[in-house]
Amino acid sequence: MNAPIPTPGSTLAGPSVAVQQVRSTSGIEAWLVEEHSLPLIAIDFAFDGGATRDPENAAGSAYLVSGLLDEGAGDLDAEAFHGRLADHAISLGFDARRDDFHGHLQTLSRHRDEAFSLLTLALNAPRFDADAVERVKSQVVAGLQRQAQNPETLCRNALYAAAYPGHAYGHPEKGDIDSVSRTQPDGLKVLSRELLTRAGLKIVVVGDITAEELAQRLDQLFAALPTGTARPVPTEPVPVQGLGETHVIDLDVPQTVLRFVGPGLMRRDPDFITASVLNHILGGSAFTSRLFLEVREKRGLAYGVSSSLLPLRESAMLIGGTATRNDRAAESLAVIREEMMKLASEGPTEHEVEEAKRYIIGSYPLRFDTSPKIAAELLGLAVNGFGPEFLAERNQLFAAVTLADVKRVAQRLFGDPRLLVQAVGRPVGLV
Repeated sequence: MNAPIPTPGSTLAGPSVAVQQVRSTSGIEAWLVEEHSLPLIAIDFAFDGGATRDPENAAGSAYLVSGLLDEGAGDLDAEAFHGRLADHAISLGFDARRDDFHGHLQTLSRHRDEAFSLLTLALNAPRFDADAVERVKSQVVAGLQRQAQNPETLCRNALYAAAYPGHAYGHPEKGDIDSVSRTQPDGLKVLSRELLTRAGLKIVVVGDITAEELAQRLDQLFAALPTGTARPVPTEPVPVQGLGETHVIDLDVPQTVLRFVGPGLMRRDPDFITASVLNHILGGSAFTSRLFLEVREKRGLAYGVSSSLLPLRESAMLIGGTATRNDRAAESLAVIREEMMKLASEGPTEHEVEEAKRYIIGSYPLRFDTSPKIAAELLGLAVNGFGPEFLAERNQLFAAVTLADVKRVAQRLFGDPRLLVQAVGRPVGLV
């Protein structure tokens, strides 16, 4: 079945991408965008559950699994596996995110047999050889050691820990030095079988392949995986904790890294589209947002400042931040708070709303100018529960947002002025 193809030349119609929904004999489903003008195939897929499935006291396990699936599989050890990838210019990789375990494959269509064979082995017969596990663990630990005094990393990890105490979101996705160091191959094998299941699996394919061939390839790749059990979608989001609190990690650096968090909106919330317009006005635009103009342009407090909506599977937040001189950290945070309060009490102007909508609508096609970008964008829609028809609806939804809508959502998001603030440095007057 094809999604509606937008009318050429209509900015409100969205990108001209025809999506076919393919179903294999064993019932595995995928979205396909056929593109035969280039001899390339890109596959993006996501399993239900990433770092949130890390075992208790074993943070970073899913991240380790993501680094080990291509470190030997079937009868190929790590060196032989990587040699086969390199010999055929195949790009294959995995990534454990908070809520999902992602994989991607990019190959020249003439090497499709080799590429699909290697991906099949990685998914269905990863080896987890002891030497490969120790090598990847050492690499991860070395990275964690380098980041141990990195202000950005310290701030992010502390912020999530304070926002989600007792929840998997409060743990660092890559784990910590202790949790990674004590991880064993047997535990990673067990976790891989829990992660790589067909329940909740989302697949997008873009490129030089037909629907008929893809249906067969889907069974080759995924049919032998365990069925698994999809996690239930929470009825209520996990609330952000620590609102109204300010935490400081003392670090002898000339600048303070500031991060703030407030309640956000889940991706399926009816107000999410409007909130995206609001966030663009607040801090989502690199050069025209209120935070950029007030913090950087008018006062020279920081080089950059931003905010973004972060919808998670079980929660949602509005997150933002900046980095500024220690003696101006308190002033920077005060300006940020003031702009949020102004939006809550007064709302934006009609001009701000129209400019934000124009940018959001006009820039959307840039997400579809290469096969890998198309695959990644479509996979994001699928993971969030949208169908291909959203491509034709998305820009109309943004165009329909009114000034009154944005004012209402500004009151909803910023009416409670409390934020959770995390700072790293030696800020003056912040607490």
